[in-house]
Amino acid sequence: GQVSLKATISNLNGRYLRKGLHITEAIASDDSGSVRLIWFNQPYRVKAFQASQQYFISGKFELKYNRFSINNPSTELAKDLPINTARILSVYPETKHLNSAQIRKAIAQIKPVFSQIKEPLPASIIKDYRLVGLSEALVKLHLPNNLDDINLAKKRLGFDEVFLFVLASLLNKQENKNEKSLVINFDEQLAKKFVKSLQFRLTDSQRIAVWQIYKDMSKKIPMSRLVEGDVGSGKTVVALMAALMVINQQKQVAFMAPTEILARQHFKTISELLKPLGLEANLLLLLGSLSAKHKQAVNEQISQSDNKIIIGTHALIQNKLNINKLGLVILDEQHRFGVQQRTDLIAKSAGLMPHVLSLSATPIPRSLALTLYGELSITRLTEKPKGRPAVKTKIIYASQKIAVYKKIEDEIRLGRQAFIVCPAIEDNLISVNSAVKVYDDLRNGQFKHLRLGLIHGKLKTNQKEQVMQDFINQKIDILVATTVIEVGIDVANASVMLILSPERFGLAQLHQLRGRIGRGKQESYFFMLIELDDSPKQRLSALERIDDGFALAELDLKLRGPGAIYGKDQHGLLDLRIADLSNKDLIYKASTAAKQLMSSQPDIKDYPELYQKVNNLRAITNLN
Repeated sequence: GQVSLKATISNLNGRYLRKGLHITEAIASDDSGSVRLIWFNQPYRVKAFQASQQYFISGKFELKYNRFSINNPSTELAKDLPINTARILSVYPETKHLNSAQIRKAIAQIKPVFSQIKEPLPASIIKDYRLVGLSEALVKLHLPNNLDDINLAKKRLGFDEVFLFVLASLLNKQENKNEKSLVINFDEQLAKKFVKSLQFRLTDSQRIAVWQIYKDMSKKIPMSRLVEGDVGSGKTVVALMAALMVINQQKQVAFMAPTEILARQHFKTISELLKPLGLEANLLLLLGSLSAKHKQAVNEQISQSDNKIIIGTHALIQNKLNINKLGLVILDEQHRFGVQQRTDLIAKSAGLMPHVLSLSATPIPRSLALTLYGELSITRLTEKPKGRPAVKTKIIYASQKIAVYKKIEDEIRLGRQAFIVCPAIEDNLISVNSAVKVYDDLRNGQFKHLRLGLIHGKLKTNQKEQVMQDFINQKIDILVATTVIEVGIDVANASVMLILSPERFGLAQLHQLRGRIGRGKQESYFFMLIELDDSPKQRLSALERIDDGFALAELDLKLRGPGAIYGKDQHGLLDLRIADLSNKDLIYKASTAAKQLMSSQPDIKDYPELYQKVNNLRAITNLN
């Protein structure tokens, strides 16, 4: 965790790992021992320290790239501070010409300006929840006298972050209630006929989810529901049962997937499900990769027929596409619409807002769901279909690598396929196990007699689609990949997955990856290769015991924070720099305060600072 040391600095060494990447290493020592310091792209550090001097060193001590170190620490000469005075130093992101000491000095000089910051929260909320004022909180955060100051500042600023996000969601939900939508009537006979045609029994969770959706769509207010379920919990069937009622009423359904590969998979699955009812002709597939002639033919069918389910990517809501009787939008793994997209949707549904159903295979802890998706009604699918074998999960070490490679070969000899998942695309910093390097090493070494493929986020969309299609068509035996395969890829023939450097993934993310195998009837294997025997494995061992995505997501949130579940890109949207979303008391109080304000003061324009902050957030929440 975060540490502050008083130590001498020695053994300075700077070098370029590759063009554009410089690394400086040093050793910090005191009477108790030594620790490695690492700076990236700060070559001036090599000449910045005197061997005989003591320094204050602050940074995060952690296991990174398989060794313990403090990465990019801030430093300050100890003699520049009163030695006998207890002091807490705030640490800032630094650049070559601007360090934390200079920033602290500047902030101390402008301390009087903090009092001019306007308070966004109503006085009643500050009083009821025993918060310090915003300007006071900022002073305590930047210039703390003691740990109590920091805790009071974090309490206030964390409260603000959750309060504002919940309030933004509630305002969007209120706005959604003012929209009008098409009433979709429930046809009991059609529902029974479809359920009877299935080759399996619906789970209780699926039945509850379908009934909630039917009730939502029977109202004049547009549905905004999120169905979240573990891998294989049957979200597609639930979505299709919603779609059936819409096309039964001669309206159209847009089923949007994040990639063309997933769109094709949905088309194949749903076609099979519709065949017993003789409704497969009501299904259309529209993709960017189709020929112009094919696209035109599909467009004509859409414009001439009302009762169609159109599967594709976000291109489905383009202006040139004539979906003019849109009753339902199904979003698979994409929960956000931009303002313009929302306007486009209403235009395509004759002035009425279509019902919106979002599907997610990323289990969301309840506290996060309340904060992230406060404007959505949420349904959980908590059961898995019967008969699907559990994936055998095992932590392995470097000494067992050859045995696992042999297991992969054995599976391929049986006609199966395998994934090898890496934490990075290319070597960066002091990274090991990059996808490009692993792919090159294996195809020229251990697996040179097999067919290997490579997929990662830097490939062009059409390249990724082609590699995945080749894997699905069994033209590739082993697919070396990054987490680009994490969501939705369905290859029933894949029976083994090897994760390299698993300590660099979150539990929820590893569980998602595990869901890419075990989708057929054969036994499947999930191996996590830890390179060093002393790597922390307690967290990873949870995967050996637990096969419940919701339980793993809760554990991940507790251990590593929301970034472990959503990844840095999505988490960054929330800008939760202070709030701890595993703090249920904080979530409850901030959510309650937002709801109380909405009920007593639906128009928050009376609080201009609050109104401006909330409006900025509304642009990135789900429906807006």
